[in-house]
Amino acid sequence: MKKIEIIKSSREYTEIINKGQSKKSKYFSVYYRKNNTNNRYGITVPKKTGTAVIRNKIKRRIKNIIDNNKKIVHNGYDYVIIIKKGILDLTYKEIETELLKLISIGD
Repeated sequence: MKKIEIIKSSREYTEIINKGQSKKSKYFSVYYRKNNTNNRYGITVPKKTGTAVIRNKIKRRIKNIIDNNKKIVHNGYDYVIIIKKGILDLTYKEIETELLKLISIGD
């Protein structure tokens, strides 16, 4: 994932969460809004999920899933992906199918 594709500012996170639309599942909350450029992503893993090593591992997996499936995801959106605690029980493939179900808007 390139640096251009990452949402970094706290203001943008809160703006997307408060003004954007959302989809939720048992393992993810995905907030999104339309923008006029390429897709951008913000990934949040709460401290309840585990130690820093575990949280970073989950973030790396999510980034890898996004990179591998760029053609499936609609272009021109900002996404804030909030991970929930139960994700530790899933395999990589299960995480991938669950996340792609939520990110594929308009299907």
